[in-house]
Amino acid sequence: MEYRYLRFDAREREVEERVRALLGIYHQLLLHTDGDVDTALEYLDRIGQRAGLLGPSFTIEDFKRYLEREKAVVKKKGGGLALTKKGEAGLKRASLEAVFSRLERGVPGEHRVHTQGWGTERLAETRPYAFGDPIASIDTVESVSNALRRSGIETISLDEEDLRVFETEHSSACATVLLLDVSHSMVLYGEDRITPAKQVALALCELITTRYPKDSLEMVLFGDEAHRVPLAEIPYVKVGPYHTNTKAGLEMAREILRKKPQQNRQIFMLTDGKPSALSERDGGIYKNPFGLDTRIVNKTLEEADLCRRLGIPITTFMLARDPLLVDFVETFTRVNRGRAYYSGLDRLGSLLFVDYLTNRRRRS
Repeated sequence: MEYRYLRFDAREREVEERVRALLGIYHQLLLHTDGDVDTALEYLDRIGQRAGLLGPSFTIEDFKRYLEREKAVVKKKGGGLALTKKGEAGLKRASLEAVFSRLERGVPGEHRVHTQGWGTERLAETRPYAFGDPIASIDTVESVSNALRRSGIETISLDEEDLRVFETEHSSACATVLLLDVSHSMVLYGEDRITPAKQVALALCELITTRYPKDSLEMVLFGDEAHRVPLAEIPYVKVGPYHTNTKAGLEMAREILRKKPQQNRQIFMLTDGKPSALSERDGGIYKNPFGLDTRIVNKTLEEADLCRRLGIPITTFMLARDPLLVDFVETFTRVNRGRAYYSGLDRLGSLLFVDYLTNRRRRS
């Protein structure tokens, strides 16, 4: 046998490791700059110089050329760079990897219901054959054993009553609406809450589209009003000078889920503020940012109760620990019979994904 040895190129390996490190920072900066490639690269140049990742041997221009070769960015007509579809896909994959790297070991990777039914995961338990059961699910060993016990080895005959089939664990399809707060408080007092929230949204999008193709994910932004946005727009989501119209977001999410074919439906809401706005019938917006306005709160709780009646649980991820917000969310969760997490920004992704992956709901 003949072996061929290639010379190890230390320089090439060093460049690969440097690019990998720069990509991790670059993807975070893309989220922070709302998908602005040029601004993200300006920041990356400064950070890379300080961290020793960029220098005379490998400059920011070299990194730009790498991105262009990989078709992750493209030159715009008016100058500058923009993300391509491939670049957006890379950002989603990077977000998924970043979120899962924070998950604890042992977190299950499926979301299954408690009931048994037709599915892809075969269980050890068996049951009597029923008309319509797939032939492939028949336990031949136990079925033949039943026939031997009934008729004996010399006159063996296999009847329907002898047949046993394996139970299977039913994997549920789920429709999810991710509600994202884009009110001004998401970047207030110098604390950036929108960037990790967008990272989680991108990661959830990548997870569902690649791992659970029968599931669906929709995105709704809520500030003064609620807006449904395509998943492709997640990297470019911006916070505005808005109040928090929680009811409008929930109402739109409920209407979206009402039309979905999946039996299991749920809402994930990421917010850092108490409800402070309400849509009027004449199209105006009633706002009150001071305290908990009884009118706004009651209308929001009515929406939570309506979701409960339709079998739509709401999981709230609070990005702040304001006492008024905590009081409201506890009442809100009790009315909806949903769940709530008081999550720090560093734990947001882990908490959301543990909840999504372990979500188990009984089939109706």
